[in-house]
Amino acid sequence: MAMDNPGWADKPENKRRIRWGLYGVCVGLAVADFIVHRHISMPAERLPLFYALYGFVSLVGVVLAAKVLRLFVKRDEGYYDR
Repeated sequence: MAMDNPGWADKPENKRRIRWGLYGVCVGLAVADFIVHRHISMPAERLPLFYALYGFVSLVGVVLAAKVLRLFVKRDEGYYDR
């Protein structure tokens, strides 16, 4: 796709709408955590916003692990030109 014809998601006003929509979904899920009855199986699940915190910590862990693993799988810039 040519850069002179950006897609619908490349327009600044649509980016803003998407971002605010995602913020709204996150807030809605956080509020639902206090309203919806959960069937817990571990004591840590009683903490408020446990699943949001667990997901965030897991995401950070995956990103940090990818940075470390990148050192082992990284190739030279001209690796595929040979």
